[in-house]
Amino acid sequence: MLLTSFLTIPLGIIVIVLFVIVIALCVIVAIIARQLQNISRKYYALTSGRKAKDLEEVMLTRFEEMDKVKARMKMYHRDHKTFKGHLDSCYNKMGLVKYDAFDSMAGELSFSLALLNADNSGFVLTSMHSKQGCYTYAKEIIKGESYIALSNEEKDAIKKAKTIDEEIEALKNEPDDEDLM
Repeated sequence: MLLTSFLTIPLGIIVIVLFVIVIALCVIVAIIARQLQNISRKYYALTSGRKAKDLEEVMLTRFEEMDKVKARMKMYHRDHKTFKGHLDSCYNKMGLVKYDAFDSMAGELSFSLALLNADNSGFVLTSMHSKQGCYTYAKEIIKGESYIALSNEEKDAIKKAKTIDEEIEALKNEPDDEDLM
């Protein structure tokens, strides 16, 4: 019954359907050929024209190189941790306050300079200038505090040193004169 209904379809329609199927198959073959060409290009780039036996050698060499890179990265990481430990103990925060210690007698030649590490420990150095001489004091700072009484200028210098990172970030975020033009 199916065969008899198939035979009653005009020959022109059957030819058109077969022609469409042939065109679809040609498109599929073209797509597959393009994909094969891409894969072949990648394979050639990977092997650089070498034979399969050479490819194994290349892969083993690359694995050895990767192991060396991993070892070097571990060494760099270890060195970084050591350097960071040293840097944390260095004085990397600074606050300076200049002032006139004796009310218009010597100008603003007096100053308080706070030098702190990452833990806010360090010292504040105060130098007071007058017409008669110069007096210099150093006070130890431990975790941002001093066991010796501090002057207002010394407190301001320590406060500036503690907030230096915030001030630098604020300056980075300010627009440059060039940005405004």
